[in-house]
Amino acid sequence: MNNRPHYEKIKAAIENPLSKGDVAVLKEILKEYDGWIKGLDSIKSKGDDKVREMVQLLNQYKDKVEVELILGKGSSFLIRQKGQLKLDNSIMEEFLIRLMGSEIIAELKGVEFITGPNNAFLSLSFRPQNFSELENKPDVVLKTKDCDFVLGKEVHYKFSSNKEFTKDKTTTGSMALAVLAAECKINLDKTMFQECCGTAARLKAGVPYAKYFAMVEFLDMTPEDCRLTELDNVFLIRKAKRLPFEKRNNLEQVKIHRKKHPIDSEVIIKFVNEVREFLGAKWYDSNAAMERGSFN
Repeated sequence: MNNRPHYEKIKAAIENPLSKGDVAVLKEILKEYDGWIKGLDSIKSKGDDKVREMVQLLNQYKDKVEVELILGKGSSFLIRQKGQLKLDNSIMEEFLIRLMGSEIIAELKGVEFITGPNNAFLSLSFRPQNFSELENKPDVVLKTKDCDFVLGKEVHYKFSSNKEFTKDKTTTGSMALAVLAAECKINLDKTMFQECCGTAARLKAGVPYAKYFAMVEFLDMTPEDCRLTELDNVFLIRKAKRLPFEKRNNLEQVKIHRKKHPIDSEVIIKFVNEVREFLGAKWYDSNAAMERGSFN
C-alpha cells in the first residue's frame, strides 16, 4: 500500500533518464508538493468544512503543477507523457487518501483499514494439475485488479492439504479486500467508461457489497445511466467537458478553462456522503428476513 502515490510519481519522474531535460521543472513540482502537504496538514476544521478547505488547496496545487509548470515550462516530452508518468491523476489518488479520516468520515473511527492505490481482490480459485496433486500444497490462483484507490482491509489466508497445516503442504498469502474502490481519470471517454463498468462487475463478483466509482475531471462522452451497469457512480468533479484537441496544449485556453471549471467541493462532498452512507449501513442481516418477509 502506498499512501503517497503522487510523491512517488514525482520522485520516479526525476530519476527517469528520459526526463533529464525536465529535472528543474520536476524539482519545482516537488517543492510545490511539500507546500501542498503542509497546507493540508494545517487545516483544523472538520467535516464538510474541512473538505471545502482541502479542495481549495487542491485546485491551487493542480493549477500550479499541471498548468504553470508542466504545460508552461515543461518540454514536449513531459507534456506528452505526463499521463504515462501519472504526474496528474496521482494527485487525485493522494487527495482521496486524505479524505479517508475520521474527522471527515466519522464511520472510520476505531476501525483499522487500508486505503490508497492497491491490487484489489477479484477472485480466488484452486488449480491442481491432476488428481494426485491434491495431496500436495494447494495451488492457489489469486486474481487482482490494480485500482487507483481502495478502501478496505488486508485479509490473510492459509490453505493446507492436511489438517495439521504442515509447512510443505500449506499455502499462505494475503489480499486487499476492497469494499470501496475508485478510478481517477483526467478525462473519461466511452472506452474508459466501459472498462470501468467491466472492472466494477469483476470486483463485485468477489465482494458483492462493494462500491465502485469513477472520479472524472473532464468528460469526453455523453453521460450514461450507471444503474444499467455495475458502476455505482461517475463523479464529474469539474462539471466540464474536455477541451477540443486543438486547445488542449494552449496555455491560455487551458487557464481559462480551469478558471471557469475548478474542482467543485460540493461534488467531492457528494462523494464523501456516499462513502459515509455506505460505511454506516448494514450490508446484510439474515435475521431481518423474517421481519421483511423476504430475503432482500
